[in-house]
Amino acid sequence: MKIKTLTILTAVVLGLCINSANASEVASIDVQKVVSASPKVQALKKEQQAKAKEILSFIDKARKDVANVSDVKKKGDLETKYNKQLVEKKDKMDKEYANKLKKIEDEISKVIAEQAKAKGYDMVVAKGVVLYGTNDITEDVIKAVKSLK
Repeated sequence: MKIKTLTILTAVVLGLCINSANASEVASIDVQKVVSASPKVQALKKEQQAKAKEILSFIDKARKDVANVSDVKKKGDLETKYNKQLVEKKDKMDKEYANKLKKIEDEISKVIAEQAKAKGYDMVVAKGVVLYGTNDITEDVIKAVKSLK
């Protein structure tokens, strides 16, 4: 008796879930396309490339400085000093990049949520997850992201 009641109860709950899923509006979005189109992401990439060039210049300078030293002990100390500075510069660059990227991702997520609410969607999923049955809001989100200051 308990198994039969449990089976019926499970069927009822499953039916309610299916009915509520059918009633919800679902949109899809190509997140990678939105991120790539973001002017802030493009600016961040350029900034990161410039910082990478600075680090390469630092490495070249360090190599030349180390090559000009003939004393083995001084050479080792200089290499240690430059390696420590290089690690510090790279860590700082990586942390700044991660923080800035996180802020941009948060802004994009907020825009996606705003666009979904404005268009009456209950759920937004990544485009690669859904093969059929959603409305693609990628272009609307790209426009909204490009308008961010």
